[in-house]
Amino acid sequence: MDAMNMQAAWALGVVLLVLVALGAYFFHRRRQSQQLAERFGPEYHRTLKAHGSRARAEAELRAREARVGKLRIVPLSPEDGARFGNAWNKLQAAFVDNPAGAVAQADELVRELMQKRGYPMSDFEHRAADISVDHPAVVSNYRAAQDIHARNLRGEVETEELRKAVMHYRALFDELLEVRRVQPQPMPARPVEARS
Repeated sequence: MDAMNMQAAWALGVVLLVLVALGAYFFHRRRQSQQLAERFGPEYHRTLKAHGSRARAEAELRAREARVGKLRIVPLSPEDGARFGNAWNKLQAAFVDNPAGAVAQADELVRELMQKRGYPMSDFEHRAADISVDHPAVVSNYRAAQDIHARNLRGEVETEELRKAVMHYRALFDELLEVRRVQPQPMPARPVEARS
């Protein structure tokens, strides 16, 4: 084989190697995008729309995962779980007489529950972003409830929307109400008494 053919063969080999590497890179990036979209659901598309760029949106979602991964999110004790459950039942019963007050209570109760579980309580967008990592299916409920709550504070909503806000808060509340399971302690074996 002459030098010219040898150089052409090397060049073709390099081009093929570059094409294979590019194909693998794009396949890997596409798979990462699919995994993020599956993990975050509607929140993925919302973030994509907000950032206008897939790369920036995915970087934001990965940053959320890393930030929440460093948090110490803990399940509730059975006592705290019961206390929160009772508080929710009371606010739900109070809805009939005071719908706006029940929505405000629901917002406070969800915030208290988030704090008890270990979520940082910065501004709403950070809370929603943190919630989206572990509870992507209900973060849209939280956003909808917050929107109704804010409009309610301006006197812009009717009772039906307040009812929807409580339902949205309830969806998130139920997801967050994870209670630590107490393992029953085995009873010590009683010695069998000898009968005479």
